[in-house]
Order: sequence, then C-alpha cells, then structure tokens
Amino acid sequence: MAAMGRKLIVEVVEAHNLLPKDGTGTSSPYVRVDLDGQRRKTRTVHRELNPAWNETLEFNVAGSVDMAGEPLEVNVFHDVRVGPSRRNNFLGRVRLDSRQFVKRGEEALMYFPLEKKSFFSWIRGEIGLRVYYVDEPIPEAVAEPPAEAGNEPAAADGEEKPAPAEPEAEAVTGTPADISTSDQEVPPPPSQQEAEPHAEKPAESELPPPPLEENATDSPPVPDQPPPAEPVTEAAEPSPLAPPELEKDVPPRWVPPPPPPRHVPRPATPEASKYDLVDKMRYLFVRVVRARSLPGGAKPHVRVAAFGRHVSTREARRGAFLEWDQTFAFARDPSAVDSSSTLEVSVWDLPPDSDAVADAEERHFLGGLCFDVSEVSTRDPPDSPLAPQWYRLEGGGSKKGDLMLATWIGTQADESFNGAWKADAPPSQVSSRAKVYLSPKLWYLRVTVIEAQDTLTAPPPREAGIGVRAAFGFQVLKTRSAVNRNGGPLWNEDLVFTVAEPFDEDQRLVLCLEIRHGKEVIAVGSATMGLSSIERRVDDRKVASRWLDLLPNDEIKKGRKATTRQVQGGRLHVRACLDGGYHVADEPPYAASDFRPSARQLWRPPLGAVELGVIGCKGLLPMRTVEGKGSTDAYAVAKYGPKWARTRTVADCFDPAWNEQYTWPVYDPCTVLTVGVFDESTTTVDGDKDPIVGSRPMGKVRIRISTLENDRIYRGSYPLLLMLPSGAKRMGEIELAVRFARAGSALDLIHVYGQPMLPPMHRVRPIPSSQREPLRLAAARISAGHLSRSDPPLRREVVLWMLDAAEPRGFSMRKVRANWQRIAAAVTWVADLAKWMEDMRTWRNPTATMMSHVVLVLLVWYPELIVPTLALHVAAMGTWRYRKRPRGPSPHPCLKASMAEAALDREELDEEFDSVPSSRGEAAVRARYERARAVGARVQGMLGDVAAQAERVQALVTWRDPRATGMFIAMCVAVAVVMYLVPSRVVAVVAGFYYLRHPMFRDRMPPRALNYFRRLPSMAERIM
Repeated sequence: MAAMGRKLIVEVVEAHNLLPKDGTGTSSPYVRVDLDGQRRKTRTVHRELNPAWNETLEFNVAGSVDMAGEPLEVNVFHDVRVGPSRRNNFLGRVRLDSRQFVKRGEEALMYFPLEKKSFFSWIRGEIGLRVYYVDEPIPEAVAEPPAEAGNEPAAADGEEKPAPAEPEAEAVTGTPADISTSDQEVPPPPSQQEAEPHAEKPAESELPPPPLEENATDSPPVPDQPPPAEPVTEAAEPSPLAPPELEKDVPPRWVPPPPPPRHVPRPATPEASKYDLVDKMRYLFVRVVRARSLPGGAKPHVRVAAFGRHVSTREARRGAFLEWDQTFAFARDPSAVDSSSTLEVSVWDLPPDSDAVADAEERHFLGGLCFDVSEVSTRDPPDSPLAPQWYRLEGGGSKKGDLMLATWIGTQADESFNGAWKADAPPSQVSSRAKVYLSPKLWYLRVTVIEAQDTLTAPPPREAGIGVRAAFGFQVLKTRSAVNRNGGPLWNEDLVFTVAEPFDEDQRLVLCLEIRHGKEVIAVGSATMGLSSIERRVDDRKVASRWLDLLPNDEIKKGRKATTRQVQGGRLHVRACLDGGYHVADEPPYAASDFRPSARQLWRPPLGAVELGVIGCKGLLPMRTVEGKGSTDAYAVAKYGPKWARTRTVADCFDPAWNEQYTWPVYDPCTVLTVGVFDESTTTVDGDKDPIVGSRPMGKVRIRISTLENDRIYRGSYPLLLMLPSGAKRMGEIELAVRFARAGSALDLIHVYGQPMLPPMHRVRPIPSSQREPLRLAAARISAGHLSRSDPPLRREVVLWMLDAAEPRGFSMRKVRANWQRIAAAVTWVADLAKWMEDMRTWRNPTATMMSHVVLVLLVWYPELIVPTLALHVAAMGTWRYRKRPRGPSPHPCLKASMAEAALDREELDEEFDSVPSSRGEAAVRARYERARAVGARVQGMLGDVAAQAERVQALVTWRDPRATGMFIAMCVAVAVVMYLVPSRVVAVVAGFYYLRHPMFRDRMPPRALNYFRRLPSMAERIM
C-alpha cells in the first residue's frame, strides 16, 4: 500500500479595508504565507485598499499524521517597490492553528481580522482565506535515471537567474512546482531581501496535520514516526545500478545535510485511558490459534472450560492448518471452589452448538489439554503479547494432533480484551464487546425561497394562494401562501433543515410549487438540488442565488375530486447554503454536552478532558422472566459531545461489573455528561429464525462538568430512577468514577465563563424559537438512524432515550407543580427579606431594630456605602455557605424536586404518558378536558387580578375618577414642594423612622394610601 502524503492548500481570495501606506491614500499589498520553513507569496495588487488575489498556494506537510506543530502564518505587506513608504510596510497578519485545517470538500471562505505584530502597530482590515488539506499517495523512492538527474541542476541554475527586465517576478508566485523549488533550494535574491526589511522570519517547527477525531482518545498513544527521507537527497546520490559511462555526465551538486531530529510538542489533547479510575479485573485469557495433524475428514472445534463456564469455537477454516484464532476471557469468580481452578481445552468432531455431555462419545473426542490456573503466567501491559505455542493433544482419536494456543492472566487493560469472547456475555458475540461511536456531523441547510416567475399560463382560482413545499427526507416545510401579483409571487422566506455528513448523491432537496385553494393542493412543478453542489459558509455573508427550472407535473388535488391537467412549470429563485456557524443541537438545552459550531474552522482548542469510569451496578431489578426466573442483561451507555461509549453486556446478572474507562475532550465546562443503563432483551417470534433484539431503559444520571474540581476523582453510587406510568421506581444503583483534568491554566478556564455559550451566528441571525425544538428532534432522529446502522449497531431507541427525544410528552400536572415549587424555592430570599423587615418593623427584637435605625442613618448620610455594604453582605453569605457546599456532583434525579415522592394520582400519570394525539377513550379525554377547564378558570381569575392592579395604576392620571386623580395630583405637588425645601437625606431618615415606628404608634387598620389605591377604578366592570 502506497504511503500517503499531505499537502496544505491556502487560497488567498481577497482583503478589505487595508491601511494606506504609500503616502497617497492607497497601498500595493501582497501576501506572504509561512509554514514550517516554507514560504509562498502572491502577486502584488497595485494601489488598492480592497485587493483581490484569488491565488492558490501549496505547502508540503512533513511528519507523520498524528503530529502537531506550529501554526500557519499569513502576513500582508505593502510592496515598497511600487509605492515607497517611509513607515513600516507591514499591513497585518493572521495566525491559524492546525486544528482549524479541514480536508477538501469541507472548506469555506472565512474572513479573519488582521492582527497587530506589536502593541504600537496600527492595523485594520480583514483577509479572506480558504485553508484545507489534501491527502495524496507518495510515489515509492526509486533511483532516478542519470539523464533526468543531469537536467535537475540545470533547471535549478536557470531559476537562480531571473530576468532583470521584470522586477515584479520576484514577488509573484507562479505554479506550485516553481514555488517549492525556488523557496526551498535557492536562497532569495538580494533585491527581494531588501524589499522586505521589516518582514518577520517564520518559525522553524514542523506543521502537523489536523488532529484526529475524539474516538482516538481511548487508544494507546502511537509513537512518533521518523520523517520520511527527502527525495532530493536520494536523487543526488549516485545509483549503484547505473552504468559507469552515464555517471560521468552528472555534474557535482551540493546537497544540504538533513536537519537533526527535533522534538515536536503534541497538542493539549487528553491521553489514552490508563484504567486508574476503575478496579482491575483479573481474567484468564485463552487464545486458540490453529491445529495440525488431525484426521482429514474431521470438522473439529475447540471447547474451553474454566471456572464453571465453557465455550466453543466456530468450525475451523481449512488451509495449511486448521485455523480459529479466537480469544476467550474468563472472569475469576472469588466464590469459586478449588476444583474449578483447572483449565480444560478439548478438541471435538462435533457441531459447535451440540451438547458436550449428551453427545460426547469416544469416537468424537480428538484430544485435550489441562492446565492449572495457578501456574498460568501473568501479563500486564505494556508487556508484549504472549507468543502461542504448540501442545500435543492427549487422549482421543488423534494420537499425533497438535494445538497452538496461548494462556495468560490479564486485566481489562489488555489489548486482547475488547475482541475476546467474555464468559459472562450473552450468546450474541456482538454484545460482548465495548464500542465507541461517533455521531454524524450535523449542518443546518438554509433555503431562502425568493420568488417564482412564469409559473402559470392562466390565473389561479380566486382566493387561492401560491406556496412552495420543500422536502428533505422526512423533513417537510412549507412557505406561506402568496398572491400572484406583477407576474410572479414573492416570498423571501427562510426554510431551515437539519442534514448530516457525508452528503451522498441520492440526498436531494425537493422544491415543489403549489397552488393552495382551501384543502385542495395543486402541484405546479418541482425542482431538485444536490447537497454536494450547495455552498458552505461560516458567517452571515450572502451566497449567490440561483434559478431553478420547475419541471411540470400533473395537477394533484387532495380534496374530494381529483382531476388531471398539464400546468406550466416556470422558474423558482432560491438561495441555498450550508450554515456552519451554528451549533446543531440534538440534546435538550439543560443536558447539552457540546456547543461547538458545525464548521471545524471555528473550533477552539480543548480546555481539558473528562474521564469516566463505569464500574458497575448493584441491585438491578429483573426486567424479564426466562424459564420462570428473573433475568437482566445490562449494559451502560455514556454520551458527551459527538462521542458515545457503550460497555459490554453482562448476561443474567443483577450486579454487573464493567470497570471500563473512557475519555472525552472538554471544550466548555458548562456541559453535561449523560450515562444511561439499559437491558438488552432478545425475543423470538414464532416462525422467525432471527431473534428480535431490543433495549429497555433502566435509568440515567447526568454529571455537570462545571461541578467537578480539577484533578479530583469523584467515586460513588447513584440511584437509577425511572418514571413509569405507575410512578417513580428505583431500578438499582450505578457506581461511577469521574475526573476532570484541566489542560491549560486556570485563567483560560475562567475566561470561558465570560464568553457566549453558543457561536456568534446564534445572535447575528438567530433561529426562531418555534423552529428550535423541531430542528432538535430532527437532529436526534438523524443521529439515531446513523448510529443504528453501525456495526454493531447502537439501538435507535437507546439514542432517542438518551437524547430525550423518544416520544413527545404532553401536558403533565406533576411537572407544573414541580416548576412552581422551583420558582418558589428560587425566590425564597425575597420572602426571607420581607419577613426580616416585618420583624424589624414590629420590634420583635428591640436590639436589632435599634441597630437598624443606626444603619439607616449611616447609609442615608453616606450613600456611597450602600453598594459596598450590599456586596460585602453577599460575599459574607457566600463564604458562610461554603462549609455547606456539596462535596460531590449530584447526577441522579431528585424525587423531591420532581414531585414524585408522594403517591401520585394515577389519572395524572396516565395523562403524562399518553401519546400525542391522545390514544385514550372519549370518557378519559372528556375528564381531562374538564380538569383543564377548571385549572384554566383559576388562571383566568389570576390574570384578571393582575390586569386590575395595572389598570388602577393607570387610573391615577387618566381622570376616570376625577376626585381620585385630583387628589393624586395635589399630593404630587405637595411632595415636590417638600422635596425642594427639605434636604433629601432628612426626608429619607424621617420616612425610615416612620416605617420602623413602634407598634404602640400604629393603627391596626390598613394604611390610607392602600385604601386610596383599592378605590381606584379598573376595566373589570366593562368586561363582558
């Protein structure tokens, strides 16, 4: 297989609003791009502050694929040969990290603001770039013919002497081949060095390719590979196979020595899992490789028995040997008796699924081996794998048979563990392995339907509207109905879809022009658009629109009558683009695990990593009955960002132990890690050979990353609670260990709290709130469909339940009460403040009341102390509550906050779990309607009271009650006169003392001001 090389392509498109440098209000800019010691330049645009280059520069990326190095530096200079400048010719620069590089097909035009070189630089403007990489096969290094080697120095010599009649040729870059030769082998001419006295020298570290996806965090680190030998050095050395007479014609050429190996720092990405958060589980590994010298007509298979469990291999593949190459892992059972410490390996000439006891006969037994488990060697990574050995089979019909196998004691950190068959796994081999999945990259497809022309040969029916119906897969959106005026209808309306990469050719957007007349819909014509032809963007710039020819269709009426006639298609004016500046959410906002936009170019470096250890569960409830006995086949699924982790399935166990560890990069601390436990059930339908495999949820927990301290391990057991139509039920407990490791400094983490959570496009051009939930549900369905097609699949019902998109829930009275209690708990401090003021006002504690008088006087006479006093009080409260802070995360649902502690009304639970639309009978729906009417009546009364109070405030100056309004105006004039004559401090102190007066000076009747306000008129008497 040919080695792959990587080229970085930089398309320099244009720049805007550059700084003038030539003294006449303009500049003559050119761009210089530096990468890993390679330098490329564009041509010079004469006297232009908004230049357009539209040039492509290529760079060779050295090093292995998993390396990371220095960023790409793009500098903009003023060409002093065109317009001399007394000042610095530097116009700005841009530095791009290697993580922002994408492969071809994912690139988009991005505008970067030009940055300063120093604090005192004066820079303005922006530059538009497209940056992407291309993987190309590297030809094998072969000895070049001497004739070609002889021409190479001549070409180099020709490049060293440029024509003096064209001075601009030094700054203008031609083909990529010329660029690479002139910049790497030949030093720049003196004139070019003088033209750039202030140019920066590029850095000299190697450029890495873009980092791998997140699923690479669970694999062990790959050692750095040495860089491949440079082809220039190989071409310069004489070939030992070349004829001697041809070697004389080769002129001598100096080849620079290869640079010494340099250490290239790796990016701040999380390391591979070390299994330090979970318990080590000892396993007996048996690897059955091959056999020889067995009877020719036999169809052998191997049976392995240990610790009271046995397993069989598949039938052998015939070749030079009988091949199996299967690995089995037996967990050590602490409760096992001494007689089970023997490993038995036997070879049988029987079908693998036959019973070893009932079908065992002397003629079917081909031989066997016995090992004492206590004498099996122990292997811990990073030890090398144990080499298999040949063993002579004892007994049976094969007297000269040999079996190659290897046995060792290891842990779940062994590289053979993931692919091995586990003794505690269900019969399905697929479920016995832990897997990591990646969600597809989601994009928003924005289609702006502008107008249509030449659509109808005859006017449509009266009161009929014309609209566009857009369909992409299961997503169907419609524009509003427009009236055909001035030759064509006009909409200018945006339709947003959710799409997933990769974009296949058969994925097409269908636009259909319709005539809508009541319930009748007439299809005029349709057009299709392929996603691969749609432009990508990362900002709010307008993309080019296009005209689509509508293919005429037969008229379709979805009413009582159906007639068919030919209608002219016409043209449709649309603008379509893939918006990469948005975050496509497939999770609810309260459980979001990622806020990154779709475009990789906009991703920020990770802030750290979160490691999760799924240890096991305890006390799980039986989910089904098998042969009169309860059974549960449990596995866990963890989700954070686009990465999903699924543990292996432990069969028929109520206390499963997984002890698996996973790692995710963290880009935002205010995100949530979700862990769910499921039961894998297999049912067989009569007459169907293939069993139906499904998964039922048993509960989930959520861990907020911001609640975790740095480099601290949190280990604990959390209840698995599940809300069922019968009420809340405890399904068991799950034991987890989690740790957050910060990659950079604490200031970087603190800086994130001041940044917006969502990308800027959500504020520049926000998505309407009515479309967010449908788009989220569509994204969840797309992710579920993609993951269910994996091998092995992650079940669709599992993905939808983890994303809270399994089924739309209707109205829930329980949640209404829970949300009301949340509001009441959140504003408890207001009630506490009112109670405290009432205690001060009623002199319940005379000493505290007297102190409040003193504080009132101080704050009134020194108002500048009010804000510091409040801030100090809040800081003291926070410090006092620090000792009562939660010692760890609280990932499990709270029964008290969910209003699920007490016995719930069965009718309310039935209404909560009912589908939309309702599937219940007429009587149940009527009862719910009457109850909803009663609740609505109470809400109606509350709204009327609020409206009455607001109208009384307006009645103070509206003269609806002339006497009341006159009294209010006279009182306002009196207050104004008093405030003019008396200092405000005195007024404030007197008002405070009057409010805090002793109860013996109070009247038990309501205040006069309150009586006056209650007498004001409202509009309640005018409501019918």
